[in-house]
Amino acid sequence: MFGKKSASVWGKYDTVLCDLDGVIYEGTDAIVDSVATINAFISKGIPVGYVTNNSSRKPETIADQLAGFGIHTAPENVIGSAKTGVDILATLIPAGAKVLVVGGEGLRSRVIEAGFELVKSSDEKPAGVIQGFDPSVAWNDLAEASYSIANGAKWVATNQDWTIPREKGIAPGNGTLVSAVHTAVGQLPIVAGKPEPAIFKTAVEHFGAERAMFVGDRIDTDIRGANRAGISSVLVMTGISTRKEVLGVKAEDRPTYIIETMAELLSDYDQPKKTKHGYSCKGAEVELLGNKVMVTQGDPKSIGALRAACAVIYNSETPIYALDVEPALYE
Repeated sequence: MFGKKSASVWGKYDTVLCDLDGVIYEGTDAIVDSVATINAFISKGIPVGYVTNNSSRKPETIADQLAGFGIHTAPENVIGSAKTGVDILATLIPAGAKVLVVGGEGLRSRVIEAGFELVKSSDEKPAGVIQGFDPSVAWNDLAEASYSIANGAKWVATNQDWTIPREKGIAPGNGTLVSAVHTAVGQLPIVAGKPEPAIFKTAVEHFGAERAMFVGDRIDTDIRGANRAGISSVLVMTGISTRKEVLGVKAEDRPTYIIETMAELLSDYDQPKKTKHGYSCKGAEVELLGNKVMVTQGDPKSIGALRAACAVIYNSETPIYALDVEPALYE
């Protein structure tokens, strides 16, 4: 898939699926190596899909943004949680029913396209509430959603991302808004987006993929979701999840691969190799000596050291909380 040099690992995949925020861009800025890497896939005829929990914008708007970075794709290759959420809602309420939307234009458009009647108040007795993120969401929107759900409306959330990366830093995401409604109504929504498998299955079906891999920056949504959907997961260290999180992650949320930037998808992937007391990778060696996880060779901050340390910890019979991990590996 990615050339002779990488056939041993990347060559078994026929489709690349990736997240957007924290992988391709951060706010209005493209992330290092992302555009060149995606365009390299496209030039080779490799299908690339964009799977996002962002429900506030239309696929056309996202495709236009990608074009602004130099990545050209059809809007239908943007698989958003708005579509999956509306598809789920359609199984819960009658066709043409009233729906209250908390979210942006992308979500409202999907609801209208599905044939539902858009309403703004609980007084109109909506049969369903669908909740997504938009910077304009206000207290009154959350209140009307709460009143509607308390009166029996079915509740679907497009995602539960606790945070969202922006140019100025990390900001509260849709999960915080969903939590506010949950506090008011005492129940949980059905969730459409990552880490639930539905959105991944939608993407796989769209591309007809037999062996897809998913590239994401968040363990709690991207990696967990890909793993649940049976898709190989690639964690890229350009977004939300930190080295400390990767080292201590639960078994079911561990990524198949860990890369520093997207550019590593264009060359061979160095797997950690077993040594006498630990693992080595890309010139770094990490050993388990007693209960201490220590770097004995190479730069502790390198991607090789991170992969080797993960191999040591993941293969240890000692739980992470009982291990003394060298701080340089995660600080």
